[in-house]
Amino acid sequence: MSQDLPTGRLDAFVAGLPKAELHVHHVGSASPRIVSELAQRHPGTVPADPDALAEFFRFRDFAHFIEVYLAVVDLIRTPEDVRLLTYEVARELATGQQVRYAELTLTPHTSVLAGVPIEAYTEAVEDARVAAERDFGLVLRWIYDIPGELGVPGADATLGYVLDHAPDALVALGLGGPEIGVPRPQFQPHFDAARAAGFRAVPHAGETTGPQTVWDAVRLLGAERIGHGTSAAQDPELLAHLAEQGIPLEVCPSSNVATRAVASLAEHPLPQFVEAGVRVTINSDDPPMFGTTLNREYAVAVDLLDLDERGVTDLARTAVEVSFAPDDVRARVLGEIDDHLAGAAG
Repeated sequence: MSQDLPTGRLDAFVAGLPKAELHVHHVGSASPRIVSELAQRHPGTVPADPDALAEFFRFRDFAHFIEVYLAVVDLIRTPEDVRLLTYEVARELATGQQVRYAELTLTPHTSVLAGVPIEAYTEAVEDARVAAERDFGLVLRWIYDIPGELGVPGADATLGYVLDHAPDALVALGLGGPEIGVPRPQFQPHFDAARAAGFRAVPHAGETTGPQTVWDAVRLLGAERIGHGTSAAQDPELLAHLAEQGIPLEVCPSSNVATRAVASLAEHPLPQFVEAGVRVTINSDDPPMFGTTLNREYAVAVDLLDLDERGVTDLARTAVEVSFAPDDVRARVLGEIDDHLAGAAG
């Protein structure tokens, strides 16, 4: 679902800016071309016709978005589907958005339920990752996402994949899906176990529910970053806590408007977060579904925060700094970002 996004200001600078993407979903990044191809392979709910597909992606509310998202998830039925999707998402991140490092959120349990064994799933995503780094220079790391709509059983299964079948590039446990009716405290044992095994905690929280969900994510799940955190703006004490503890928010402006979490881009709380001293990263979430790209999300930030080239560079640097990238990758990408700014100034 496309939004009225600003254009013109710093577009060329943003287009060439090396970036890290920390909040982007595997299936949600399937471009219309890939979704159409998968829909032709697996006819059913999702239309293969491009015009019909665009209409299919017009979301009434967050619940409808989840319904549509899960319909696309259902198109990923074989290891070959998984490998194709992963490699093509990497291609578009690297060549279209100048992404040098990405933490891609995967929800393996939905593929396992569709009949893809976890061993085959792991092999497919790792094969695509290695090929993408070779072909595009993009370093990928995985976040395994608990599908919130499946409750504790889904969390149990996902934790098993993390502890017993972790691919080489797995760095964190996440939590997505609907928040309403899916309280965060029930997942505390899963995050405790994942953190004890050395994985990081990056749950979604406060996207469609109030600040208490964010508090729960921080206090009970040990969140090191918060996915969305939109409603944190309603609680000054929470904003102060996030700022003091250095817990960043992964902000996805167009997604928040498309799912009706925020009424409009003009009303997005991004400026409030920055004013409160909360670290923020700019992300695309499910870009083709929302008619956006990471470059366009940076354009939104330029507009909302009245940024110049240095301000945009600072946003890009923050994403790298709060990522779970290896030290050598972090240093290299930060150097490329600084070189891009220097080139623009020169």
